[in-house]
Amino acid sequence: MSITIITVTYNAATVLQRTLDSVSSQTYQDIEHLIIDGASKDDTVALAEAYQKKVPYQVVIQSEPDHGLYDAMNKGLHKATGDYLVFLNAGDTLHAKDTLSTLNAILSPPQQGESEGGLPAVIYGDTAIVDSEGRFLHLRRLRPPKQLSWKSFKQGMLVCHQAFYVRTEIARQEDYDLQYRHSADVDWCIRVMKRADELHLPLVNTNTVLADFMEGGNTTQNHRASLKERYQVMSHHYGAIQTFFLHLWFLVRTLFK
Repeated sequence: MSITIITVTYNAATVLQRTLDSVSSQTYQDIEHLIIDGASKDDTVALAEAYQKKVPYQVVIQSEPDHGLYDAMNKGLHKATGDYLVFLNAGDTLHAKDTLSTLNAILSPPQQGESEGGLPAVIYGDTAIVDSEGRFLHLRRLRPPKQLSWKSFKQGMLVCHQAFYVRTEIARQEDYDLQYRHSADVDWCIRVMKRADELHLPLVNTNTVLADFMEGGNTTQNHRASLKERYQVMSHHYGAIQTFFLHLWFLVRTLFK
């Protein structure tokens, strides 16, 4: 099974190399790596081009102005040709050298007589939070459930974007909604899982850590705006009344910990 890794960058020269090294060190290399750059003015593209020349798998670099993170991610969606795709943005890394090998073992081709239609819509796992030097700090506070469904995100984004691998044919049917500037990923994941439910396709837990996320990402830096958008996303998918009472419960639980 081939895996497309999509890395969105903009003036990311200080953190991109760790991401590139993480991908190139994988023991499984049936990879397509798309680097979607927003016309960086630093050495981001030069780093990507040097990496492109060194690795044995396909690396596609596209550098042009865009309308923000999620516009760039949409570009990556529609360029992807792998069987599955994942977003691993600049500064984020795959957790271990055998991460993609672990996924491939789960995504092995169907046995004779089985249908590809039954392959998982989503493969997911846990995420570690690391510092700017890549040192482990802690596991992400929100942990993936044993069995994920589109309703699971009522409790928050339980699976980090970087640990959410989607069948490309399904992912490409769901563009990121550009009305959201900070939380379109939450909306997108829910819509992907809803589509999986409609198609009766499983969501499979790897029961392992798949990604390292650098503390201080986009939603962390824009925390208040992100929370407002997430409330809007949840109201849209789960209903305004239910979302209000869920958030009221979150507040009570936080106050009386």
